Amino acid sequence: MAGQLRRLLGSTGGAGFDATVSQGPSPALAAAIADRPAVGAYLGGALVDDDSPAGVARVAVALREQSSELKKKAGTQSEKATIEVVALMFQSILTEERIPPAMRVWFARLQMPVLRVALAEPAFFGSLDHPARQLIDRMGSCIMGFNAGDVGGSALEAEIKRIVQVIEQYPETGRQVFEVVYGEFQQFLTRFLTGKEATQKVVSVAQQVEQKETLTIQYTIEMRKLLKDMPVRDEIRSFLFKVWAEVLAVAAVRQGLQHAETVTLRKTAADLIWAASAKPNRSDRTRVIQDLPQLLQRLRAGMTLLGLSVADQDIHIKTVSDTLADAFLAKTQPIAPAQIETLARHLTELECSVHDDGLGDLPLDVDSVELLLGIEASDLEVVANGGSKPTPAMLAWARELQPGAWFTLDHNGRLARVQFVWRSERKQLNLFASNEGRSYLIQAGRLAAYLQAGLLLPQEEEPLTVRATRDALTKLEANPERLLG
Repeated sequence: MAGQLRRLLGSTGGAGFDATVSQGPSPALAAAIADRPAVGAYLGGALVDDDSPAGVARVAVALREQSSELKKKAGTQSEKATIEVVALMFQSILTEERIPPAMRVWFARLQMPVLRVALAEPAFFGSLDHPARQLIDRMGSCIMGFNAGDVGGSALEAEIKRIVQVIEQYPETGRQVFEVVYGEFQQFLTRFLTGKEATQKVVSVAQQVEQKETLTIQYTIEMRKLLKDMPVRDEIRSFLFKVWAEVLAVAAVRQGLQHAETVTLRKTAADLIWAASAKPNRSDRTRVIQDLPQLLQRLRAGMTLLGLSVADQDIHIKTVSDTLADAFLAKTQPIAPAQIETLARHLTELECSVHDDGLGDLPLDVDSVELLLGIEASDLEVVANGGSKPTPAMLAWARELQPGAWFTLDHNGRLARVQFVWRSERKQLNLFASNEGRSYLIQAGRLAAYLQAGLLLPQEEEPLTVRATRDALTKLEANPERLLG
């Protein structure tokens, strides 16, 4: 398609869209555009407000007439071709049935601002990253999944109208105004897509789960490094790595890194290591005996915070107690107090620095989400990792999905139209929501696997402006005379 456009603009005497210098329209066309009122005023209020099929058709006719008048003012064949291509693109958008009729009219009001940009910057036709294209594509992908009744009066409708009006108010700013409002629309989507109370709760829990797993990994890595050269029994190492690292992470997420209980639990790790080391002198053994009840109590408090059953706690406590008893008879070298102090200091000063791809699978299911939510999550499906292994290309595709886009999800034999509403900070968790109120929390690996298997299909195979450009080229191939007529 890019090649077709290049040949098309080149054959009409233009510079193609490889030109990097803004050229601007010829004087007569520039004057005609400057004298042209905003499309909303040009079409008339009554016509713009008519969102019936007949009203949309009348808007299309009015825009066609406007384009014909501008082509008469064009000073070059290239300008005529640009006007025609842009006009055909917006005709295609006006006939896009998946966009509610009222919204199609507002999209149509962008024809003149886009034409100004296309005349000044031929690169508009050759780059998907042009801000004008990005804005239209993003608004289109968000609005296509809604019925007219769902959009009417919504915050999304109000935001799209505001953006169009802002662009119309600054006709001389070119791509700059598109860049500004595109950034504003991105920020709006972040608030809008997660605005429902139920969605906010799920997002909050998902963020906590991801943060907890990140901290668990970091605590485990840190303790492994610090215990590498210490004479610590394997039973204590296993308890610290498999249980206590997660206890510290849960405490940090729920109460904060500097909360008194979190600090106490971190100190407990250092106290346990010291207590389980060899005790060659009587004073150290006496101290262990005196501190043991409080140490075991803190271990139980941490495991209770983790949600372990009393039976599981008893097993861990027995293992720890037996190891501490053996330490009384051990003949190995005791751990130096300086090493214990170093361990405690490193755990206290720990900062999370795990890479985005360092988490792997998260232990996430409906039960754990319900526990953190405190309510029944009957309208939430948790799709954990598993199944087929996706290719790197599919993993990359999953990471590039844009919030607001609509998909068809085939999950456990049930089809649902869902909108991508949120991605976690470390890109491990993704939330989709249906119009019926059901949500799907999908881990990154499984999301890529669903894309690979065709179980998650985008409702748009290509962006709105790409499809509109393709339609324009098809019409021009069938009737090339209209290009310069």
